[in-house]
Amino acid sequence: MRTETVQRTMMSMLAVWMGLAGTARTEVLPSKAPIDVVHYMIVVTGGELLAGDYADGHTHFLTRTLYPLGLHCVGSMCVDDTRADIQAALRFATDRAALVIVTGGLGPTDNDVTREAIGEFTGTPLREHPELLEAMAQRFRVPPDQLRANLRRQIRVPVRGSYLNNANGTAVGLVFESDKGAIVSLPGPPGELQAMVRSELVPYLARRFGTRLPGRSLMLRFVGLGQSEIDHRIKERMTLDADIIIGSHFEGGRVDFTFTLPDDTPQAKQRLDDLKRKIVGIFGESIYAADETSLEQHVVSLLRARSATLALAEIGSGGMVAAALTGADGMGEVVLGAYVAPTMERLHHLLDVHDANWAKNASGGDAVERLATAAAQAAESEWAVAVGPLRDDGSVEVAFRRPSGAVESERIALRGTSEAARIRFITTLLDRLRRKLALVAARL
Repeated sequence: MRTETVQRTMMSMLAVWMGLAGTARTEVLPSKAPIDVVHYMIVVTGGELLAGDYADGHTHFLTRTLYPLGLHCVGSMCVDDTRADIQAALRFATDRAALVIVTGGLGPTDNDVTREAIGEFTGTPLREHPELLEAMAQRFRVPPDQLRANLRRQIRVPVRGSYLNNANGTAVGLVFESDKGAIVSLPGPPGELQAMVRSELVPYLARRFGTRLPGRSLMLRFVGLGQSEIDHRIKERMTLDADIIIGSHFEGGRVDFTFTLPDDTPQAKQRLDDLKRKIVGIFGESIYAADETSLEQHVVSLLRARSATLALAEIGSGGMVAAALTGADGMGEVVLGAYVAPTMERLHHLLDVHDANWAKNASGGDAVERLATAAAQAAESEWAVAVGPLRDDGSVEVAFRRPSGAVESERIALRGTSEAARIRFITTLLDRLRRKLALVAARL
């Protein structure tokens, strides 16, 4: 992307900030505005983002984390990781906000040029920090003068400014100070950026801009309901105190609502506990967690709580369900078998089913129900879920086998191979399974 192209498209970027062009959206619902709001902009660097290799998750995390602290994002943009494009973005951003947060480009490779781009833009020299040099040498167990040049690049910090420690990586965050405000540069890997924001950036912003430190928050995770419906029912059934800041994020049939109070006190905790009881009383099983537990982790935890096991057999979904559960803690304890094949015949062979005619003599739902039973028997599992072949109407038959041996099936939409379609399908299937496990109320 050329610099002049960046400049021409900056205004249109603001219209789609915070992922409006993608599948996930975050909104801050109308409520009492924070006191002494600090406006900021986000510049996300990376040619991989512009090529569509993966989605920007930094904007969502930063806006969601910083809004309750009194910071309001007025725009976010993705630019290529070149000096010219980064500096064009900085010219646009610094004209509109006192604080600019830049992500990515602080690593050891040749295309990690963010620190140099910001240094040139601000006219701030960079220098090696002696304490960081010593820490880097200790990390790699070599004398300082034997550190590779690409590693030493990561300990160069602005002469006018400061740095943010990186607990999970080698590249420190950089703070470029000016009379008008500050430009903060954060590493690109999410595990490094998110930890740095929580432990380093938030305290810095409180010192530099007078923003408040994190208060007390409550997250409720919904499934099967739309964001607008949840918002309407809350407002219809109860009145929220004016000092509660409300945020929401929705993606693929999952909706997170966050309720934040400015102070972290026992009184604030009690107020949010009372609020949780009221909202759970309204929505019941539509809420699957009261923290950051994912739907996948919740289902695995429900199985573990019952000392239950699960088998999966997938055709039309191509192993998506097994893949979704793989990252959940304890998955290996409860999922005893995951069988994936492109056709019913191949799955029969994989499950060692010798009667090749039983599927032909059964209707679509019956065939998939029998498949669930075969998977449970093959894995010696109590529960089983089977996903049949993709139908012409873009749906699949999904069968759920209970420990009693009873099996029931239903059709679930699986339209397309996009990330959005995948998330919607997995969300619907796991929601059906966790409702059958019937432990939501006890977990909350």
